[in-house]
Amino acid sequence: MPQAAVVMVGGHEGGATVDVEPLVEHGPLFRAASARQALEEVVYQVLESTDGPVCVVPMTLGRDPVLVADAARTLMPVVEGAGAGRVVLTEPFADATLLVGWLRVAVAQAVDPLNAADVAVVLTAKAFNRFDDAELFRIAHLVKVQADVPWLEVALRGGDPDLPDVLDRCKQLGAREFAVIPADFRTATETPMPGVIDGGPLMSPSAISGMLATRIAAALLKLNRDEDNGIASGLDADHLHGHGGEPWHESDAEAG
Repeated sequence: MPQAAVVMVGGHEGGATVDVEPLVEHGPLFRAASARQALEEVVYQVLESTDGPVCVVPMTLGRDPVLVADAARTLMPVVEGAGAGRVVLTEPFADATLLVGWLRVAVAQAVDPLNAADVAVVLTAKAFNRFDDAELFRIAHLVKVQADVPWLEVALRGGDPDLPDVLDRCKQLGAREFAVIPADFRTATETPMPGVIDGGPLMSPSAISGMLATRIAAALLKLNRDEDNGIASGLDADHLHGHGGEPWHESDAEAG
């Protein structure tokens, strides 16, 4: 299988800036801060500088389906032109089911050394729109039920409720210890607080690299065997998902 250049495209979960270990079995790694023009510019740059396939990985943990659909829309004119037969959109980095599992592990690791009855676990992520924010609360409920922790809250960085408000409310209700765990790609607490255990990052660079390798290998197999560039399935990623972000315009893809 030919060596592939990899483009990580990120959204509000911060996937474009996450630390990864070298993908030794693949080519160079590139990053696009968002879909649309930023992604289009990076992909054309990669096509001009490399000869092999180009794998675009939507770096979402399952709470940003619009990122996947926007990436597919951005790549449509690319795969019909200069990137025909070379550019492939992988499956999203993760989905909500995987995120719930990873959070359960992180919660257990944070709570086990502490007195579970006195510790409040707070899952955090950057606020974005009402639909993706609501998904975080749904995921938190699943984590709480499956991990069997007595006290689990959600805080939205830059939104409502924010972390200081959640911690203050937990203190008033009797919490003595706090574990803050990211439900996105954040690597460290923006403002460290006394008495608060930072449970991040959610995934190590090696774990992220391993997941990337899995997505890339599957995408290249489909491209080579079935001539499937992943665009069709990507376009359906936000089907029935309430769209809380900015609307897509055809001119966005043409503006690059």
